[in-house]
Amino acid sequence: MDTPTAMRTTDGRLYYPQLHTLLQTAKFHAEHQPRTPAVLCEGRSLTYGQLHCESNRIAHAILAAGLTEGARVAYLGKESEHYYEVLFGCAKSGTVLVPINWRLTAPEVSHILQDSGTRLLFLEEEFTPIVERMPTAPPETVVPLSAAEGFAAWKAAHPDTDIAPTPDITPDTPVAQLYTSGTTGLPKGVVLAHRSFFAIRDALASEGLDWIDWRAGDIALIGIPGFHVGGLWWATQNFNAGTTIVAMRVFAARRAVDLIRDLGITTACVVPAMLRMMLTEPGVSAEDFTTLRKTVYGGSPISESLLEESLAVLDCEFAQIYGLTETGNTAVCLPPADHIPGGPLMQAAGHPYPGVRSKVIDSQGRELTPGAVGEVCLATPARMVEYWGLPDKTKETLVDGWIHTGDAGYLDEDGYIFICDRIKDAILVAGENVYPAEIENALEHHPGVSEAVIVGAPDERWGERVHAFVVPAPGHQPSPRDLHTFLVSRLAAFKLPSRYEFIDHIPRNPSGKILRRELRDRFWNDSARKVN
Repeated sequence: MDTPTAMRTTDGRLYYPQLHTLLQTAKFHAEHQPRTPAVLCEGRSLTYGQLHCESNRIAHAILAAGLTEGARVAYLGKESEHYYEVLFGCAKSGTVLVPINWRLTAPEVSHILQDSGTRLLFLEEEFTPIVERMPTAPPETVVPLSAAEGFAAWKAAHPDTDIAPTPDITPDTPVAQLYTSGTTGLPKGVVLAHRSFFAIRDALASEGLDWIDWRAGDIALIGIPGFHVGGLWWATQNFNAGTTIVAMRVFAARRAVDLIRDLGITTACVVPAMLRMMLTEPGVSAEDFTTLRKTVYGGSPISESLLEESLAVLDCEFAQIYGLTETGNTAVCLPPADHIPGGPLMQAAGHPYPGVRSKVIDSQGRELTPGAVGEVCLATPARMVEYWGLPDKTKETLVDGWIHTGDAGYLDEDGYIFICDRIKDAILVAGENVYPAEIENALEHHPGVSEAVIVGAPDERWGERVHAFVVPAPGHQPSPRDLHTFLVSRLAAFKLPSRYEFIDHIPRNPSGKILRRELRDRFWNDSARKVN
């Protein structure tokens, strides 16, 4: 690796303070270490020089297609080097990448494309049937990714010289729009600027902290897909440092373990469910993880037993991250030094980074004292620009620079954040946000369903599972199989209820509001936290 040594910190950490946009990142590392692998994927290698060249071609092609600054460019496909070529192509052309969860159904994909106003779609052949089944027309330009020659020809028709975007790209220029479901049942587009992928790096460096760090020779596993802010953030952090990432097209526990062992992976970013799956793979032992020096995990709470087992078997530093898509991913970190088995902080989400403020408020917006439970709010320089096209929703979540997380928790005297419950109704299934309203809306379109209420219940494997309470319509008695079949074409698999419970009526308070908590709490009565 020909890393530019002049920009290393004294203890070997990699930090390039002159980089503030992804455009600068691609150009800098192509100039200083063109032969260093940027992306490894299924035996293929894309160097920093090649990443710069190919993303330049894509940027030229995007502009040649008539797209201008701020236009939306969608990507529907699994992880590969092409995803990152498109990411940097968007960054260089001033357009905004809209990565789409490939597990979504045709109506869900249609909503994202329509809501974002996507004009150009990069599409893997495997997902062509989804686009063909959409109730709306596809974008005006669709570029096939799976047909390698076609994609290569599309790029090759344009030059790979450096591009000079107009107007200039700045840290506040939007670069990505990630969709996260909401309590309305329709996903919202969270707009993130370049600064969202640099602010936490700068915060750590400002205080010389190594809570999360990048070092020469690092090879990073991307366990979280790039349509999630965690996966995108982790990839960009490694690109900014000039290290190598290993992209998995789909996370598979056995494959992940093999990659860690065979490629000498040194860092990884995963959700707790991925840790559990790797540890329960037959034949897996501590010898498979000897090259790991740090594991970053987040996306959902972790049980203390799983964390202690992971610490023992992986035998490396662990850093927990907490945040939202709206906060630009992580705003809080539980650093390695606090991962002491049986210690008082093992159930904490972590401590805000330097420059990130936190507070806990009551229902009237008044700030609470340490130990009092209320809504956790975070002010971070990495925060979102807006919810795309939803100014009222933006004002509800982003208030005077504070992101209202919808999570209930408290601060201790030292500023550590503990998450107790969720004020909003999100269910976390293996790190995936699932929102009841979306599933309830779909269920209530079934002729045999009068009403439905969705809650999250604890699950040993996935953290939480989706549990459906269903009131049958008069004269109907649908079976779980009937309802499952009805939902399969309407919702992504991770949103499907794992169990259906038929009841006579939905409990409500005197004003008619559903007592969701009453239904949910019976699954959590024996749990200290109302999340798993």
